Amino acid sequence: MRVCIQRVQYSRLSIGGKLFSEIGRGLMVLVGIEAADNIDDIDWLCGKIARLRVFDDEAGVMNLDVNQIGGEVMAVSQFTLHASTRKGNRPSYIRSAPEAISRPMYEQFVERLAAYVERPVARGEFGADMQIELLNDGPVTIIIDSKQRE
Repeated sequence: MRVCIQRVQYSRLSIGGKLFSEIGRGLMVLVGIEAADNIDDIDWLCGKIARLRVFDDEAGVMNLDVNQIGGEVMAVSQFTLHASTRKGNRPSYIRSAPEAISRPMYEQFVERLAAYVERPVARGEFGADMQIELLNDGPVTIIIDSKQRE
């Protein structure tokens, strides 16, 4: 499982030109799921995201996590995070899990992340054509892969 985390001032997700979900200051998390992922990957990543100290303390040092600042979180399924560009110029998505696997895992991910951040997690609609507007704060963008824990 791979995530791309952005520290944001805000994030707004629209579907079909209509606002679907939004957050203020916090974390925008894109989630890529592969067939080999399991509940251990979900739990490890959700804990890591919730404890990620990427917000400034009173001294201006990134030392606070999303809970400590009362921030919000949005999580959106993003199968292209597992794109392979090794051969040619057209990305291959063969490592991305099929919907039968990735949809329930995404749902579990959102539920588990909400438990870790102690508040509801804003979300996208699985498989929909979504437009995301955000203001990356910093910019701070971090990619974490659960298969590279060591």
